[in-house]
Amino acid sequence: MRILLVEDEQTIAVTLQDDLEGAGYEVKHVGDGKLAIAELAHTSYDVVITDVRLPGADGMQVLAAAKRARPDTEVLVMTAYATVEHAVEAMRNGADDYIQKPFLNEHVLDRLKRIGKFRALLHENMRLREQLQQKDGQGLPGVIGQSRAMQAVVKTVRTVAGTEASVLIEGESGTGKERIARAIHTLSPRADKPFVALSCGALPDTLLETELFGHEKGAFTDAQKLRRGRFEVADGGTIFLDDIDDMPLSVQVKLLRVLQEREFERVGGETLVKVNIRVVTATKVPLMEHVRAGKFREDLFYRLNVVPVRLPPLREREGDIALLVQHFIEKGGAGRVFTVKTDVLEAMAEYSWPGNVRELENRVAQAIALSGGATILKKEHLLPVDRSRRAALEPPTALRSLREVLVDAEREHCKSVLRAVGGHRTKAASVLGISRKVLWEKLKDSGIV
Repeated sequence: MRILLVEDEQTIAVTLQDDLEGAGYEVKHVGDGKLAIAELAHTSYDVVITDVRLPGADGMQVLAAAKRARPDTEVLVMTAYATVEHAVEAMRNGADDYIQKPFLNEHVLDRLKRIGKFRALLHENMRLREQLQQKDGQGLPGVIGQSRAMQAVVKTVRTVAGTEASVLIEGESGTGKERIARAIHTLSPRADKPFVALSCGALPDTLLETELFGHEKGAFTDAQKLRRGRFEVADGGTIFLDDIDDMPLSVQVKLLRVLQEREFERVGGETLVKVNIRVVTATKVPLMEHVRAGKFREDLFYRLNVVPVRLPPLREREGDIALLVQHFIEKGGAGRVFTVKTDVLEAMAEYSWPGNVRELENRVAQAIALSGGATILKKEHLLPVDRSRRAALEPPTALRSLREVLVDAEREHCKSVLRAVGGHRTKAASVLGISRKVLWEKLKDSGIV
């Protein structure tokens, strides 16, 4: 990664630059805010580390220039405890994080490793997606994802798409089962024929039967004319039956006949209707469990399960979050450029996503809608609030200020350093970069001594 270090204190700048370059980063150091802004105007950087107080122009101006030049540039603002209000302002203006002075260079290096990990992942996903757009046979149409779990799905789908085999897609709600079904149809010889989708759980038994097979005129009170069912509409193409696990046993019998004979009778009719269709089905639960419980016909199960495809939940798709987020931003951003901080992407990768890809798309759409004029999407809009932890994290009557949060963080850090050095205050003060007297005063104010 290319890093621009903007710091006028030579001691900090020299030691930090040495450690950054020793870790393999390409570092450019300038000690003046105005010079940094000029540098950003003609050179692209992945990360900018800037102090708040600078000659020429302050850190807020450097931050604004970095985001103007390249919105996805990560900006880390260095600030002293006495200037905590600048940290608040920096975060509001789009800074990705702040570093409180005095700090250990190891903490900065750790932060940069995390940034580098997610930038590399994002760039790799972008490269792979470009390959998908340029080359046939790479990935699936309409399906986003390059994780190992999804590559197994891609391989299976591409292998069976050109055949006439029935496919049963198993996956949790929101994983994109219909997209996989459409990809199978698109890659098949039937691609120029109809693709018809129906959810078996969306209709009661009687309506489902009519929807699938159609009905003759006069078959029931409101049947004023003949109506073609979904099987007839899909003739020559593919029919996708989602939530097949919700299909009642009475309808399963008729579906089995369609699979065996490729013919059926409309409701209220006696004439056989022949169809040429491919059947792709999907279930949100393991269908064999329904077979064992007597809720699903075993003979029908084996007719549908010729080729099983297990679609992994989003929590198992390591590395796909960043790619999906970018896709949904482009889809719902109406041409606007939005970015997501790397620490937020990390938090999103750790979240379980019970609603899977559908939930992720909804969260990105919500974050864009609530962004106002900002171009950086907020964590609280992209991730749900854990209400069970809120009471423990927030005071019951009022929101805490950033200063209060920093005081707590400082106290905990002092305690952890003291534990690490076996309670030796002189060593602790040296690690913290403060005098023994200042350390004693902080411990006293915090109630530690």
